[in-house]
Amino acid sequence: MTDHDTPEDFDEHLEDLPLDPLPLDAWHRARGARMVPFAGYDMPIHYAGPSGGIVAEHNWTRENAGLFDVSHMGQLLLSGPGLDAAVEAVLPIDLSTLKLGQQRYSLLLDEDGGVLDDLMVSRWPDALYLVVNGATKWDDIGTLREALPDDITLNHLDEHALLALQGPKAADALARHAQGEYPLSALTFMRFGRFTIAGHDVTIARAGYTGEDGFEISLPAAAAEDIATLLCAEPEVQPIG
Repeated sequence: MTDHDTPEDFDEHLEDLPLDPLPLDAWHRARGARMVPFAGYDMPIHYAGPSGGIVAEHNWTRENAGLFDVSHMGQLLLSGPGLDAAVEAVLPIDLSTLKLGQQRYSLLLDEDGGVLDDLMVSRWPDALYLVVNGATKWDDIGTLREALPDDITLNHLDEHALLALQGPKAADALARHAQGEYPLSALTFMRFGRFTIAGHDVTIARAGYTGEDGFEISLPAAAAEDIATLLCAEPEVQPIG
């Protein structure tokens, strides 16, 4: 933005920037998705057809199970010596009480204690897994890299997709395909575990932002189309923008 640009000019510059495609971009378009720019990505806002549209998709999720593509969000893996103490310097959280397999809601703070973003943090073996918002993920990554000691490794899982299966029938649909050391029903709210779906290794957390029961599935981007198609073949599930 130059000295002579107005905020409106800046908005136009942003609109001219190329958008990144989601791993499921072609999959969405093949199902008649209306794509709109959000957080630097082409995102589906709703789908065509008699069961498509914002209101119909909202109601479907409240009554059945909706599959959301939230792959624009940032998936970060932190590891290294003194990890908990280092992360507690930027998140207002007591990580000593976060046990393996647990997830918790928290905030990313600036050096003055101001809120930069909200996020989810999970305890993995020898690591912490964070999911940050898509619109702020690059700023969040920069903040974390600047604030954390050099011996803390930040791995941006940018070759992973993130799908959210949400709604009162999500557990039934997902349980038919998720295989693990224990059944999917063993996951209570804000817990996660490792599973396989159609031969692909995935991490599933029982969490979400719809207000319904649901799951967030972290998976290799290359497996996203297989798994999305498999889940949407279930009678309870349809894609949601």
